[in-house]
Amino acid sequence: MNDEVRAALERLIKIAKSDTGQSRRVADFLLAWWNAGNCGSFDLTTMWGCDSAIVDDMATVFRFVGHHNEYPDAYGYGDAFEQIVREWRPELVDA
Repeated sequence: MNDEVRAALERLIKIAKSDTGQSRRVADFLLAWWNAGNCGSFDLTTMWGCDSAIVDDMATVFRFVGHHNEYPDAYGYGDAFEQIVREWRPELVDA
């Protein structure tokens, strides 16, 4: 993972962990990479409700995911994604 992708991913993680109007959209995007089967897929039109900078970061991460057959925990982001699951998919934690 290069610095551009890492920076974009970390910005998205920060947004997903926060409580802004776009946090759920970003969390949905990230969790589709983490485990789409359990966490839900991502409707691309959801990006229409995001700021341009966020969409650019999503595009960067999307491109990366498409070229690398690994989940985010392979890059040291397992804990961050687990926190996002606890915040946005608590029913999966209690299950």
